[in-house]
Amino acid sequence: MLNPEHRLIPFETSPLPPGPWLVFAPHADDETYGMAGSLIKASEEGIQVHLVVMTDGALGGSGEDLVDVRDREVQEAAGILGIDSVDSWQEPDRGLVLSDELVNRIAHKIGEVGAASVFFPGPLEPHPDHRNTALLVWAAVQKRSSESISVNAYSYEIGVQNPVNLFIDITAQRSRKERAMTIYASQNDENNYEELVLSLDKGRTFTLPAAVSHAEGFYLYSKEELATSLKEVTHNIIELYF
Repeated sequence: MLNPEHRLIPFETSPLPPGPWLVFAPHADDETYGMAGSLIKASEEGIQVHLVVMTDGALGGSGEDLVDVRDREVQEAAGILGIDSVDSWQEPDRGLVLSDELVNRIAHKIGEVGAASVFFPGPLEPHPDHRNTALLVWAAVQKRSSESISVNAYSYEIGVQNPVNLFIDITAQRSRKERAMTIYASQNDENNYEELVLSLDKGRTFTLPAAVSHAEGFYLYSKEELATSLKEVTHNIIELYF
């Protein structure tokens, strides 16, 4: 017998994860498209939020001085979202690789901000930088755990649906998320990302009460899952459907 729906997807929204938060975005904009509503909500509730942008975003468009433009955009968006600090690590766009150097840098950053909750892109994101960011943060969280320092690890959706086991209601934050997305003119000129993102947020309310107009999806990984590989965990989640 196949698993019922509630084993696969939440039917109610959840409170915000504990703070401080540390969000890893592969490119400047991913934090906004993926979880702006939750970031705004965290700011409203007094949760400290820190952001690391992993790459320089140099290949994300054809405009002049794109790296500087995208850096200015993320700084402006961070003001709308209530983010407390932004670090741009300037790794090459489409050049992220799993390395000890980056894993150690991420692990150090987690300790530096005293993060209780760490966020990274979902494992089913198409862009390789998104998936490599997930693998890098996963390894860093495991490194912290080996030192008996545990954090809550969450993946978030950016462009497509990923495994989720909690939803954050962003109905009241939708308009500010829309405003933050308009900041990324360098990216919105490339595609209708704003419309696509809101469609994803709307679609995530399928199993939620009618009063929830938009929601952002996350997956909270258990300690048992974090002791294995992200690949194995993802396969196990997909197996639940069969």
